[in-house]
Amino acid sequence: NHVESFIPGAVITRTATITSSLSLREQPDNEAITETSPPLIPSDATEDELAWHANHDFTTAPDDASSTASATDDWIKQDFESQSSTSFPSANQEEVQQSQQLLANGPIRGPTNVIVYDTTLRDGTQMESISVSCADKLKIAQRLSEFNVDYIEAGWPGSNPKDEEFFRRAQTELDGKAKSKLVAFGSTRRKGIQAKDDAQIQKLVDCCAPTVCIVAKAHLWQVTDIIRANPTENLDMITDSVSYLTSLGIDVMVDLEHYFDGFKFDKDYTLKCCDAAVKAGAKVLVMCDTNGGSMPWEVDEITKETVEKFGNLATVGIHCHNDCGLAVANSLTGAKAGVGLIQGTVNGIGERTGNADLCSIVPSLALHVDSKMTCNDNLDEITSLSRYLDETLNRTPNRGAPFVGSSAFAHKGGLHVAALERSPDSYQHVDPSKVGNQLRVLISELSGRQNILWKMK
Repeated sequence: NHVESFIPGAVITRTATITSSLSLREQPDNEAITETSPPLIPSDATEDELAWHANHDFTTAPDDASSTASATDDWIKQDFESQSSTSFPSANQEEVQQSQQLLANGPIRGPTNVIVYDTTLRDGTQMESISVSCADKLKIAQRLSEFNVDYIEAGWPGSNPKDEEFFRRAQTELDGKAKSKLVAFGSTRRKGIQAKDDAQIQKLVDCCAPTVCIVAKAHLWQVTDIIRANPTENLDMITDSVSYLTSLGIDVMVDLEHYFDGFKFDKDYTLKCCDAAVKAGAKVLVMCDTNGGSMPWEVDEITKETVEKFGNLATVGIHCHNDCGLAVANSLTGAKAGVGLIQGTVNGIGERTGNADLCSIVPSLALHVDSKMTCNDNLDEITSLSRYLDETLNRTPNRGAPFVGSSAFAHKGGLHVAALERSPDSYQHVDPSKVGNQLRVLISELSGRQNILWKMK
């Protein structure tokens, strides 16, 4: 292939005899690069690359252009093979098929069965002070797949170049199982045009994700005063967008934004939005507590009515924000009322005060509700997953996080430790090993004799 890279201040044109598409390492601005210039050694060069440079003399011009092309070929091929050596392992074909068939047999209803939908890489990255590179997004996506969440919402390809790059690279850098779980996020078409002519919708198609989740307004006031659309046109936007994507063989979920607030404002219109999405072919209706102000009893009542009307036509999902500290409680309440898909993030990261924390939701459903989830067999890896995400994002882990925090099973009071000596169940709601954590006994002025003896043992 003829590889060309145009960078501000420099132009690189090289001929490479390799079959895979490559991205050349970025060169510094304002530096002229010619065919006889020595390739600049990147700061992250491997030992093999450094050795290759040491054995090649670029201080004199080659006798002919072909030797330069050959040397450049070697460099690019070396770089490509170095990156390829760290590629992820192949997925089991049976696991890939299971992921693809998740919604094929009809709607899922909780709490008996629950689909785990992770939005760490999309909604989670909207949290203040969090920024993640494309390379790290790929690593996190692979780790989420290994934990076996059902869906991985990886970004909005129509909103920024990084997410477009992610979906492009995912096709070659993620294994088949991880790719089958990817979801591209987007929105309904804009006013006044058809879905097939909407550039943002087309980005969703071009990114090759097997599933798309589009956000739609489900609150009448938000429709008329925020996006300033006619209520009927908003319904048309939902219908047209879902119909177009499903006609291309893409599984479509619809995030019904401001769902609970909209339901309380004008229930009939909110339900019309659901009806439009289902009739157009949406497989999942996601009720969003976008502002995070809904109470558990409101979630229970509204969810039951929604499931009663649409639960036999589509899986009803829930997406909660933590502005009142109730995202986990509302998600679990939704599952008890019939929600079959829960959206959340690892460690509860997300916009404003965060999203529903999957590190609390998944163990709660598995250990206290006995829900069947695809990731149940990997529950003892959830603490490791939590800490992996913090490590990758350069965040300090929350010691007090339920289930996965280092203090989640730490005991200081002498009375408690004395009881634990007789039975671990006396002051623990679950066995910490089931979530990959461990019991810890602390020493302080509050300690009793058993604390000291425990430490000595």
